Amino acid sequence: MLNLSLKQLSDSLAAKQVSSVEMTRFFLDRIAKHNDELNAFITVDEEKTLAQAAAADARIAKGDVAPLTGIPVAHKDIFCARGWLTTCASKMLSNFIAPYDAHVISRFNDAGAVMLGKTNMDEFAMGSSNETSFYGPVKNPWDMTRVPGGSSGGSAAAVAARIAPVATATDTGGSIRQPAALTGLTGLKPTYGLVSRYGMIAFASSLDQGGVLSKSAEDAALVLNVMAGFDARDSTSIEHAPEDYTRDLRSTSADPAQPLAGLRVGVVKEHFGAGLSADVGGPVQAALEQFRKLGATLVDVSTPSAKLAVPAYYVIAPAEASSNLSRFDGARYGHRAADYRDLAEMYSKSRAEGFGSEVKRRILIGAYVLSHGYYDAYYVKAQKIRRLIANDFAAAFAQCDIVVGPTSPTVAFPLGAKASDPVQMYLNDIYTIPANLAGLPAMSIPCGFGEHGLPVGLHMVGNYFAEAQMLNIAHQYQLATDWHARAPEGV
Repeated sequence: MLNLSLKQLSDSLAAKQVSSVEMTRFFLDRIAKHNDELNAFITVDEEKTLAQAAAADARIAKGDVAPLTGIPVAHKDIFCARGWLTTCASKMLSNFIAPYDAHVISRFNDAGAVMLGKTNMDEFAMGSSNETSFYGPVKNPWDMTRVPGGSSGGSAAAVAARIAPVATATDTGGSIRQPAALTGLTGLKPTYGLVSRYGMIAFASSLDQGGVLSKSAEDAALVLNVMAGFDARDSTSIEHAPEDYTRDLRSTSADPAQPLAGLRVGVVKEHFGAGLSADVGGPVQAALEQFRKLGATLVDVSTPSAKLAVPAYYVIAPAEASSNLSRFDGARYGHRAADYRDLAEMYSKSRAEGFGSEVKRRILIGAYVLSHGYYDAYYVKAQKIRRLIANDFAAAFAQCDIVVGPTSPTVAFPLGAKASDPVQMYLNDIYTIPANLAGLPAMSIPCGFGEHGLPVGLHMVGNYFAEAQMLNIAHQYQLATDWHARAPEGV
């Protein structure tokens, strides 16, 4: 079952070759065997999980079957799930049992999927290496001395190590796509508003978006079918007509040898200059040549404002975080300091003890840029840059159907290598942040290996609501290559 696709797993359940309980038990046993070293899961509750699997088997026996019925799914510990510890990898929420389900969790429950557990992450989704977690860093299955990327590193490590067949994740500035690139997975961030944020603990509300980490584009399409959907409880949720994201997973051409004939692939020239490691640039260029062989036409495009994306993002995201995290004060839920003299000291001590250094740094930055005298100079200017970036993409899509480039400037770096230099850490998201600022769908797919045999990711950005097209492009590439089928040694 290790390397079967979600469709193959679903077919085996439908054919009664294996039960959901047996399949779930298989992955729970793998978690028990490997998680101590990987640190990919924060919470596993075998009793709850196996009860869900038994319910899924009963549903299958009655013929009430959906594509993910009975399939075990790992969930990033940012999604509230009723009765489950939901920590956001923080000390602040280390004792928080969610009293309700996030919209995403409800959708999986309705589909009959089985919750395998809650995965580790950077604290409150703030980080690019999964080293800021209160529960310790996650290890990259390809090399246990290296980071898996962040903030969805636990979900990425779990799928890459085959201790979960698929996992949910969230992306604020690259937190799905960067881990996908560093661990050899397919990672999809949908159009902003396509997946409800209700019950997803907020970091930066205008940027956060739920998505998926999977072994293939086909798997990602099946999961997006479940996750996407309007939710009136989320004011940013978009009333978009339901789609079947697997519908275009077929050739777009009459010529089987050139399934991408007619596709215009925009290559962002700014992404191939200084800062891109040669061992990453080589596989990305080879992937572009593969697109050409599949019938696509390569077009040079420019996104000149993207060079301002990192500074703009690290004004906007901390500003929104400082507002969102103000609710964590020790008064209603979460960590409360044991010793304080008055209410003000309870707030300050609880927050000082409950938040890690990276979260505190971003709260302070956010409070600063929103303060009187600096709001116009920093926050308003960053929002103007955000509009320029969206305009650059609009101009690019007038020339092409999809924009491509590298996902990350380097392969996975050693644990601790950038922990003391926040700016170097932030620059890991230089290629992924623009899509979040513009609200566009984007994904990363494996396209080869760099130094030390570590995975390299190809980044793709589509136009608004072009997920089905983008998934098909990735699928056709994956039919012609086997990078996505490679697994870490020993898996």
